[in-house]
Order: sequence, then C-alpha cells, then structure tokens
Amino acid sequence: MTAPQGRGIAETSSTGSTASTFRILHVSTGNVCRSPITERLTRHALSDRLGDPLTGGLIVESAGTWGHEGAPMEANAEIVLADFGADASGFVGRELLDEHVIRADLVLTATRDHRAQVISMGHSAGLRTFTLKEFTRLVRAIDPATLPDPREEGVVERARALVRAAAALRGWLLAPSPDADEVFDPYGAPITFFRSIGDEIHQALDPVVTALTGVRSG
Repeated sequence: MTAPQGRGIAETSSTGSTASTFRILHVSTGNVCRSPITERLTRHALSDRLGDPLTGGLIVESAGTWGHEGAPMEANAEIVLADFGADASGFVGRELLDEHVIRADLVLTATRDHRAQVISMGHSAGLRTFTLKEFTRLVRAIDPATLPDPREEGVVERARALVRAAAALRGWLLAPSPDADEVFDPYGAPITFFRSIGDEIHQALDPVVTALTGVRSG
C-alpha cells in the first residue's frame, strides 16, 4: 500500500537535527521501565542489522513525562533487556523537556496519553509523534518500494520519508480498539509481566526497524 500524499516534517527547521542525523525519542511516564526498554531494544536492533559504524546517523533516546531524573532503570527492565541480549549499562532517567521534543525527528510513546502530552508541548510535534504500536501499524501498510533506498540515499533520508508517509496514513488506518495502541505500565509488577511487556515492545519494534533500515531481522 502506498501512502497518500501528505505533508511531512521539515528536514532542519522544525527539529533540531541536522540533515545527517535522525533522532528517535521514546517516551513513557517515569523513564525507568517502558521507554528504557524500548530505547535499548531499538539500539540493539539497529546495531544488529546495520553494524555499529552505520548507525551513527540514527540517535535513539528516551525520556519520561514524569521522568525520574537521574534514576537507573528498574531492575526488572534490565533483566528483560538481558533476555534479548541488549545492553542496559549507563542508563540514566530523564524528565521530558522541550529541547528533547524540538530535537526529535520521530517521537514514539508508550500510550495515547503520552502522545497527547508530547503534542501539547507544541514545537510542531504532531506530525512526528505516534504511539509505538500506532507507528508499527502504519509502517506495515507502507510499501517499502516507495521509500528511499538506504544504500543509495542513506538511512537518515529513508527514516525521514517513513515518518512523512506514516503521518499521511494516520487518518486512513485507525486502531481496531482503544487499547490497541497502548503499552501498559509494568512498574511494580513481577518479572513475568515485565517480560510480557518486553515481548510486546520487541514485536512492535521489529517492523519499525525493518522499515527504517530496509534490513530484515536475521
């Protein structure tokens, strides 16, 4: 399916990124469970598919709408990342600030409430802010052949085109249920629930990383 023609984000003026970088910002509430898991699984998947030297243009970060500034991620979140072979080291929680939204080329949130909070901050964030599961649903409907070839034009250009295409599709491809776009909060829950959330995030990220990079998981 080819995305209908729609407006996209500007390459330099509407975000703080330069033409050679593309920033992905993951947002949850405390920035100690869901968004750290999503951030580190995204980095792990990008490195796995592109190799460390080629991921330089894609910058992956996270923050929380009520972020625990300076806090480590939850121990159960670290266990989940270890299950997938992803690196949890060096993580520090952050409170979501205007500058994070301004710099981001793509904001992926855990829930619709987080998405609404990001958009309410302004900074022309509406066209580049989605829930993670919403973005997954949209990119599944985009014909990869309509996106720039990352080998010729680079992964950054492909990522920018993907966000424009997803934004254009948003009103055409609605969620099947109110909860379909939600990743629920495992804070304080046992490791079994953390692992189920980790599996949800991992499954949602796989088609997103494929669409971003043009490389399928091994």
